[in-house]
Amino acid sequence: MIPGPFSYHRPATVADAVTLLLTLGDEARPLAGGHSLVPMMKLRLAIPEHLVDLHGIDGLKGIRRDGSHIVIGAMTTLHQLLASDEIAKSLPILQETAAVIADPQVRYRGTIGGNVANGDPGNDMPALMMILGASYRLEGKSGARDVAASEFYQGAYFTALEPGELLTAISIPVPAAGHGYAYEKLKRKVGDYATAAAAVVLTMAGGKVATCKIGLTNLSETPLLAEDAAKVVIGTGLDAATLKKAAAAAVAIMAPAADARGPVEYRKHVGGIMVTRALTRAAAKAG
Repeated sequence: MIPGPFSYHRPATVADAVTLLLTLGDEARPLAGGHSLVPMMKLRLAIPEHLVDLHGIDGLKGIRRDGSHIVIGAMTTLHQLLASDEIAKSLPILQETAAVIADPQVRYRGTIGGNVANGDPGNDMPALMMILGASYRLEGKSGARDVAASEFYQGAYFTALEPGELLTAISIPVPAAGHGYAYEKLKRKVGDYATAAAAVVLTMAGGKVATCKIGLTNLSETPLLAEDAAKVVIGTGLDAATLKKAAAAAVAIMAPAADARGPVEYRKHVGGIMVTRALTRAAAKAG
């Protein structure tokens, strides 16, 4: 289908973009990669009167090291993440996750900011940002503020963004040297959202898990931190019994919707399997 008519705006600065969004109000939508918004416009599920294209704002692009953090501009594409030596060295799980998002054509256009900002429970990066302890820089009429990724998601497509605010950058503390990581994603076909996915970052000491974070994708209306599951594995060597307990603790907080990817019980079952696989592979990488 063809989208409805709209006016197109291409600001050159964040301040200009914020002014446009505030002035135009609810009838305006920011445009990043467009892979969520444009299909909705074609189906007439979204009919914005104004599009505010963020591609002309150079300050929203790029990857840089800032002390013990990596700062990524919101308009940095998934392809640029995959090509970055800094990301490969400091945050390789970002590349592992980006590589299983959609397909190459989408990754050339899709942005990390768009993936984390719109509150879609099927997006892959939000759970990862939560386990990495990331924070989001939000800029609006009152200036800039930082919100932890773990506090940003409030419901399906509902986030901490206020009217007129833009997510402009993501700041991620660099994990400890020798950390293990894994993102395990089950999907029906290339390009699909996850039926279930799990992200793990952990460290090992003396053959036992010293620290662990587990995140879950598309298994509730928001990304989930499986804190009880992570506690189960601390101090263990990840034997079969421990992995089973951790998976059960993760399944206990899952609340997926029944959809074309499967009924609720199936999605919870494979969610537990993704947790087990991610823990096992992350531990094998640590050291």
